Amino acid sequence: MFLRSHRRVKNGKEHRYYSLEESRRLQSGRVVQRRVLYLGEINAGQPAAWRKTLEVFDEQQHSYTTLSLFPEDRAVPAGAEDGRQVKLSERKLRRARP
Repeated sequence: MFLRSHRRVKNGKEHRYYSLEESRRLQSGRVVQRRVLYLGEINAGQPAAWRKTLEVFDEQQHSYTTLSLFPEDRAVPAGAEDGRQVKLSERKLRRARP
């Protein structure tokens, strides 16, 4: 699985959309990608639209923590509580639900 970035320019503004995808090899030998999860837009021009708040499970403490995740190339806004920068290229999905 990997994180795919989709870039689109609309009315002179750049929009970036992210999705989680997996590669599958078909019986014919051809490799295709399938979208597993659509994450949405991450755009610095609209902080309320791209700020994603997630509940993260801490396996050591057995509790949930709420975090706001931001891409590594953007600064965490001043109003973001528990904001974390994420290196999207190093993310991988483990124990995914069907």
